[in-house]
Amino acid sequence: MNKILLTLTLILSIVVFGQSEDNKSKTMGFYISPNVQVGYNLGNSIKRNQNQDSQYYQQYVSPYLPNDFTYGIGVVGGYQIFPFFALGTGLKYNYVADNLHLLNWTVQPKFIFGKSEGKFIMEFEYGKQFNSSNINDTHYFGAKLGYQDSFSKHLIQEGGLFIYRYNSPVSNAYFIGLSFGATIFSNKKYTAYRND
Repeated sequence: MNKILLTLTLILSIVVFGQSEDNKSKTMGFYISPNVQVGYNLGNSIKRNQNQDSQYYQQYVSPYLPNDFTYGIGVVGGYQIFPFFALGTGLKYNYVADNLHLLNWTVQPKFIFGKSEGKFIMEFEYGKQFNSSNINDTHYFGAKLGYQDSFSKHLIQEGGLFIYRYNSPVSNAYFIGLSFGATIFSNKKYTAYRND
């Protein structure tokens, strides 16, 4: 049994570490990915069943509802575990309304499809607010479909379409929009620029 385990370990080591310098790596390794987003509010769902003409609604609910548009900036750092899967976490700031600025801690699993230089990506994201604002205890979840293309030996550019659902004590809102970003990664053999 020990000989079999030793043989399997040696074979696995040769496969994993035996790539020549010219071979392309299948993973990015560690990465950091800053991005910017702009989204449109598809509609609010008011949690409190209030008459919208009432004084309570005008004073305590309406000022805290999301605007028609949201803007965001974020940064995620992580590691590509498999050629098709990466896992990251980071921070994201969103301007949702004049009195509502959200700073979220996010978790982001990423699925990567394709073997060529241009690859399709699917990201899922969950974020939880940790700053104090006029509304607290918000969180969001959503998904992004996108495309990434190599730009240099350590840099990939990305673009995509996202949809997020924000949950707050006052309302729920769905945002759909565009996301643009770049990914800086540690493995210099990941792109076509690896021999430069």
